[in-house]
Amino acid sequence: MRDLILGTAGHIDHGKTSLIGALTGTNTDRLPEEKKRGITIELGYAFLEIEDYNIGVVDVPGHEKFVRQMLAGATGMDMVLLVIAGDDSVKQQTIEHLDILRLLDLTCGVIALTKCDLCEDSWLEMVEEEIRATVADTFLHDAPIIRTSSKSGLGIDDLKKAIKEAGDKVSASEVANRESAPFRMAIDRAFSIEGHGTVVTGSVSSGTLSIGDPVEVQPGALSVRIRGIQNHDSGSEEVHRGQRAAINLAGVRLNEIGRGHELAAVGHLVPSKLLTVRLHLLNSVRKPLKDRTRVRFHVGTAELFGNVRLLDCNELEPGKSGFAQIWLSEPAVTVWNQPFVVRLESPVLTIGGGRVIHSEAAAIKKPTETDLKHVQRMESDSGDERAASSVYLLNDASFKADSFPRVAGVVDFEEAYDRLKESGELVETAISQTRTVCMHRDRFEQLGAQVIKTLTRLHEANPLRFNHKRNVVENEFAWLGQKELLDAVISHLTKEKTVFSNVKTVALSGFGPKLSKGQKVLLEDLLSKLHAAGLKPPTAAELQKSATKNKDAVPELLAMAAENGDIVKANDEYFFHAEVIDEAWSKIRAAMEANGGMTMSDIRTLIDTSRKWAVPICEYLDESGFTKREGDLRVLA
Repeated sequence: MRDLILGTAGHIDHGKTSLIGALTGTNTDRLPEEKKRGITIELGYAFLEIEDYNIGVVDVPGHEKFVRQMLAGATGMDMVLLVIAGDDSVKQQTIEHLDILRLLDLTCGVIALTKCDLCEDSWLEMVEEEIRATVADTFLHDAPIIRTSSKSGLGIDDLKKAIKEAGDKVSASEVANRESAPFRMAIDRAFSIEGHGTVVTGSVSSGTLSIGDPVEVQPGALSVRIRGIQNHDSGSEEVHRGQRAAINLAGVRLNEIGRGHELAAVGHLVPSKLLTVRLHLLNSVRKPLKDRTRVRFHVGTAELFGNVRLLDCNELEPGKSGFAQIWLSEPAVTVWNQPFVVRLESPVLTIGGGRVIHSEAAAIKKPTETDLKHVQRMESDSGDERAASSVYLLNDASFKADSFPRVAGVVDFEEAYDRLKESGELVETAISQTRTVCMHRDRFEQLGAQVIKTLTRLHEANPLRFNHKRNVVENEFAWLGQKELLDAVISHLTKEKTVFSNVKTVALSGFGPKLSKGQKVLLEDLLSKLHAAGLKPPTAAELQKSATKNKDAVPELLAMAAENGDIVKANDEYFFHAEVIDEAWSKIRAAMEANGGMTMSDIRTLIDTSRKWAVPICEYLDESGFTKREGDLRVLA
């Protein structure tokens, strides 16, 4: 038996619920208010078995006030039963529901003409002509129109036959072949049963779930256990794509879960408040959609507020489509190519929809040609192109190849990752002995250019420095939000010898101090004084005080000489000439190799200095790794 989901659609009071009752024997109106008023307010459910199909039926409200409920019910539909009353013909909600179904990318359905026992044949023929004109440019353009009456039973058997034939079409498509994918079910209802706890219901959109399988509720990453499963009011050990399910959960309270949440395999869904999309505006909309418009965003069973940031235009004309990013009020869970619907905040009216083309992309504030190129490639028929561009748009050092199925619709993610590395489109760089990060080649080049530009500016602003402290450079890229990306780029540029870097400093190749004639004379004088002083040098302050010109340049000149290796900085107070220190090191090494460890007093006597200078010299020897402490002794490290 094949499992499919059939949903109703249509204007209020056109007989959807009565027709479902005639088809299935189930009254889907369960709330007292629904029975009292005779209208559907909440989603209703029924079961229909036709030949080789078990069909879960979702009955949605037709009133314009309850379109949000209709949108929640439309999630997971495989085919639709569009219901139009023969005595009323096409109405406003008929058209809005049809627009929504088109935006949600349904491909198959049947049209039921109800209340035909109340109408003349000539009238019904005119109604059918109007219906054909209404659906002419939709997926229902060739759908059968079945005349029915829920009271007399007219056409019910014909309707079942038409539903079966629609099921055959859906079963032959890719839509119904998702049982091997990770489990996912958008929750459309949550309630509590005494003695059992929290129960959620929904239409399973992909995968299979068995009792005992690990699952989580998203957004929120709430780990839950499966206590029990029901499918069409019968207990079951498992439920799969195309079935309606009621699932008893342990580990979650009712106030933590509800419509808008999803039950999914662990790690399959990742919440995000920023979605990159292809957005289509309906022809029926009266005016263009402006950039930064606030909308109601419907995806899965969730309704969220969001702001539209158009990427390739300043406003979107009716009937046109474009790329955009949606900034949501709360996180949503989506996957590549998932359909959505947008409605105006006020008046509440369906204006368009589209598809998610990246569920986790970074913000694109001022789109460049390269940005738009990669956004466009997310619609490519090539999985490798989508995978590569998804990495560019993600712009995240924590990227993992196993996210390709979710963000790019690429199932063979390991093979795709290897192909893209081999082609050079993705660049993998080691930033430590145990860690690598991956970036798109274009992103590497962009960040590399920014690093070079930043270092050039720092060199020009500090002409006496050979290099710059790494944390200073990192602060220039604080906006990036991820130090790992910067580390990867600097590592890559270092290998190419564009920059020189270590754990503490970074510098551009070819950039060195640019000294004036006076600064050159002062530097030579400083070096001469330090060389002559041997292991008893003056302090940095004393050197600065003794300068007759360019006093303010002394600290930078000393730092520059230390970076260049001409002198050694023992601490902020004392600098020693490099040749003097090398000679002292040679003496200390020879003595320690011959006699073992030495005390500070031994070292002071050996190199003929006083404690005043011996202390910073010995501390520098320890810090540089030349010696190490063992009690009161120092030994060669």
